[in-house]
Amino acid sequence: MKTLFFTLGIFLILSCSQPDETTNISFTEIGKGALYGNGEEGIPQSNLVITNNTDWQNLMDQMNTVNNVTDDFTETDIDFDAYEIIAIFLDVKPSGWEVKITEIIKDDANIHVYKTDEEFIYSVMTQPFHIVKIPKSHKPVIFH
Repeated sequence: MKTLFFTLGIFLILSCSQPDETTNISFTEIGKGALYGNGEEGIPQSNLVITNNTDWQNLMDQMNTVNNVTDDFTETDIDFDAYEIIAIFLDVKPSGWEVKITEIIKDDANIHVYKTDEEFIYSVMTQPFHIVKIPKSHKPVIFH
């Protein structure tokens, strides 16, 4: 009987997994605002992870279809050997909205991106976005 309890105790101890250790990832804002082309830019609501210059250039070209939005970016020449881009686009909204990446956390298996969005009263159609860069990682990114 003692052996059964001992074995059961060891099993319970080994089967209880330790929680993942998490670390906040600092990020650098590249651009934040809204597209004002009534959706003419053709960017769907999306959460993007960009890891190469070709995809980055294509996104910037698409964003500049109606207005030169990227002129206001803090930087456009990204070293993709050291960094990757996280970009969030909301749907085209009938009034003003803002999206903001609030926190990025790394655990043992993933990177977690947290955002907030909020409505403002404007009379123009907008498509809010927020773009940041983080240190290069090969972990999957989960958007919350």
